[in-house]
Amino acid sequence: MNMAAEAGLPPAQGLYDPALEHDSCGFGFVVDIKGRPSHDIVVKSLEVLCNLEHRGATGAEKETGDGAGILLQTPHAFLAAECGKLGLGLPGRGRYGVGMVFLPPSEPGREAIYRLFDETIRDEGQQLLGWRDVPTDNSTLGGSAKASQPVIRQVFIGRAADVEEEPASPATGGARTRGASEADAAFERKLYVIRRLLEKKVSRSAIPGRGYFYIPSLSYKTIVYKGMLNAGQLRRFYLDLQDSAVSSAISMVHSRFSTNTFPSWGRAHPYRYISHNGEINTLRGNINWMHARQSMMQSRLFGSDLKKILTVVDTEGSDSAMFDNVLELLTLAGRELPHAMMMMVPEPYVRDETMSAERKAFYEFHSCLMEPWDGPASIAFTDGVRVGAVLDRNGLRPSRYYVTTDDLVVMSSEVGVLDIPAEKVLEKGRLPPGRIFLVDTEQQRIVSDEELKERIARQAPYGEWLRKSMVRIQDLPTPVRPIHPDRETVIRRQEVFGYTSEDVKLLITPMATTGNEAVGSMGTDTPLAVLSERPQLLFNYFKQLFAQVTNPPVDAIREEIIMSSETSIGPEGNLLEPGPESCRQLALPSPILTNDELARIRALDGGPGTHGFKAVKLPTLFKPSGDGAALRSALEDLRWKASECVAEGFNLLVLSDRGHDAEAAPIPSLLAVSALHHHLIREGTRTRCSLIVESGEPREVHHFALLIGYGASAVNPYLAMETVHDQVKQGLIPGPAADAEKKYLKAVAKGMVKVISKMGISTVQSYHGAQVFEAIGLSQDFVDEYFTWTASRVGGVGIDVVAKEARMRHERGFPPKRPIVHTSLPAGGEYQYRSGGEFHLVNPETIHKLQHACRTGSYRAFQEYSALVDDQSKQLCTLRGLMDFRTATKPVRLDEVEPVESIMRRFKTGAMSYGSISKEAHEMLAVAMNRIGGKSNTGEGGEDPARYQLEANGDSKNSAIKQVASARFGVTSYYLVNARELQIKIAQGAKPGEGGQ
Repeated sequence: MNMAAEAGLPPAQGLYDPALEHDSCGFGFVVDIKGRPSHDIVVKSLEVLCNLEHRGATGAEKETGDGAGILLQTPHAFLAAECGKLGLGLPGRGRYGVGMVFLPPSEPGREAIYRLFDETIRDEGQQLLGWRDVPTDNSTLGGSAKASQPVIRQVFIGRAADVEEEPASPATGGARTRGASEADAAFERKLYVIRRLLEKKVSRSAIPGRGYFYIPSLSYKTIVYKGMLNAGQLRRFYLDLQDSAVSSAISMVHSRFSTNTFPSWGRAHPYRYISHNGEINTLRGNINWMHARQSMMQSRLFGSDLKKILTVVDTEGSDSAMFDNVLELLTLAGRELPHAMMMMVPEPYVRDETMSAERKAFYEFHSCLMEPWDGPASIAFTDGVRVGAVLDRNGLRPSRYYVTTDDLVVMSSEVGVLDIPAEKVLEKGRLPPGRIFLVDTEQQRIVSDEELKERIARQAPYGEWLRKSMVRIQDLPTPVRPIHPDRETVIRRQEVFGYTSEDVKLLITPMATTGNEAVGSMGTDTPLAVLSERPQLLFNYFKQLFAQVTNPPVDAIREEIIMSSETSIGPEGNLLEPGPESCRQLALPSPILTNDELARIRALDGGPGTHGFKAVKLPTLFKPSGDGAALRSALEDLRWKASECVAEGFNLLVLSDRGHDAEAAPIPSLLAVSALHHHLIREGTRTRCSLIVESGEPREVHHFALLIGYGASAVNPYLAMETVHDQVKQGLIPGPAADAEKKYLKAVAKGMVKVISKMGISTVQSYHGAQVFEAIGLSQDFVDEYFTWTASRVGGVGIDVVAKEARMRHERGFPPKRPIVHTSLPAGGEYQYRSGGEFHLVNPETIHKLQHACRTGSYRAFQEYSALVDDQSKQLCTLRGLMDFRTATKPVRLDEVEPVESIMRRFKTGAMSYGSISKEAHEMLAVAMNRIGGKSNTGEGGEDPARYQLEANGDSKNSAIKQVASARFGVTSYYLVNARELQIKIAQGAKPGEGGQ
């Protein structure tokens, strides 16, 4: 059994992958502002937890919860008394650390782990004081929770007398938790090192039952009680929590709802610093970048211990756990906890005209160190002295607080979690988007968001550092203007990169004319890329992921203030100890580069006046005469050359396919950038350079989104811009050409922002490397090698087919037998049916059959239409066309099967609003469903009240299912009472001005 299974999670199989798990939850904390510990705080927080039970979840067994837990200040008096009963004398408060440890049920497994504890603690110069069994009562737990229940014990580690005290870096602000000495902070770091060493040793071992092992907390300041419980079970399960001697001034609780995940003991919250309600949409990119930064990390506080804790992120954890991993490192390496939170969850600052210059400088400086962890999130955090919460920039998770007259603060996912008399409420409110609410028990007060952030923003001269080190691309020397090629050259290049006349007329021309993406209808009836008989761009094998239900998208039009397409390129510095040079990067207003901007970048040679930037061109070409082996060899050469260039000090790598000719075909740009991105991550040099793509291949928004999502810092679509210039010359696009080019680039940038918003992401910087895509039709081996960590659930083709399709496109531009004059492009037929173009399920033949059946009322003609559509679905066009019914070996008797009338009651039509289909079609679907006892659906557009009245013949046009969607019309009380089923749409995208895109 593997570790995931032992921990309660099944291994990756079929369409399931534990790495894709997310959850949605409820959290809360209770704190005495004056810092007075009491058992009453614990009791009140457990009451908060019980009142959040509806935000948690259970499985089919009501007694098995998704997870619940509580974080407290270390209850020294209680622990000293309990350990005294065991003959274990604890030193004074803060002179020891206590760890909550989940252990295997098997005795041999536990004994092996005990030996590792003893060895590791001794090697780190600390003292193992002893162990304590944590008293539990699992009588209320369900079978699944009991089956995966670990043995739970507490370990006590004595602090060595010579724990080092080291100064902090001035750029990171405070080096320690307030109220703690430098020696206290050093001891907390040592406990962290011990925990990380143990986690790594156990995971790499063959210890039986090692999957049960988990350390919820190991600290001198705080302790965590949690498990695979529901909210009401926590206090009954952990008997310690019932003891009146357990006291704390801070108590944080959490109830987990794993929306599409499996519960486990270790994935319950709180973690060591946080409780989290929400999802991190950019998680894959955040993890990759953290892994890449490790080779550049240095810390005076950790010293030689730093290498012991790497890697920082435990990828077996949830998104919340991995966020906690990074927050923990940033805090222990010297930053104040709120400082680290401001780095990881920054408020929108680019368009905020009311924000101070100092705070803007703080955020801009730290954007050079780390990308935001973006997504809908309300995160409570504590270091045992201060406790607070931060809300994401979109405000997509609720956070409410009460302040009482007796100096109590209660914050939670909602109001009503604690019964507080109205006369005792001093203040109440909600946490606004991007803001921090903080209680400092050392200062015995609530610290306002404004005061906190302004103080932290002034801890270093960030504005001065930016003025001296940050370079704007417009400040670089103006290069020689590029020469635009003649029409035949443009068409030949278009042939090589698979352009069609549709690409030019339906996509590029509208973008260069209006500055907006071309608008088309939703859906597609063409084959998936892997099933098409025509050569496909690699881009077409990927589909964008989108936010759903617990994770709503962002409205990029009306919430423009929180969106940002700004980014920067250049090497990163030391994340743990930044300085004035950490922001020496090249700022770009958009990741889509003009030819002029790319020329400025390519002119940077590391000499005087180049600010330390050094660019190099890496050709992305391969021999078209070869097969997949030739492409694989070219990718290996690209990796080797890139590594060599980084070692030589080049920090801007331009991946260019401009040199293609009859003997050299372009490597698909997405393959080149992703292969190199992951190679440099594995090599540990990724943050020492930026990848810039100069390619003739990308032209539509999806292409740019993929390139940025798989690691490109910037993209120069030179052929798309040459196409714009060519269209202006022909009079097909209004001039001048420079203006048309700007409109095209503006349309791409706007489209990029729209794409990232659909995933609930607000900044291009967060989207960079986030890999929020799924591959359809690519083999797992190919994906693992070149698109690591991308989901590819159905398998498919590999590098041989990718190379073949690239070669087929190349041969159109450079025919091997005879030269041709390039005058026009193939029709394409992707967006509109064309003879000889891409296959469409809805084609002239099927349309003719349907129209004939409708106009003549011929059932035979309708059967011909149905047979034609059914046959086409089997022509390898869709995934469902690849499936077939699995017939039973023994037929079921008809009298054992449900009657037809019962089966038809479950028939439902799709949700199509009036307007997306005609009035006649919409009403006829309703009549048909009502006749057979099924249900039709109104869609988003409301419904004419006249349809609620029966027709003369007894038919009803009333749709049984009615939708309620945000920003839409037609929802009235009369509409609602005439529904048999309501569908409330959380993440629908049809907003005014956007249509149904």
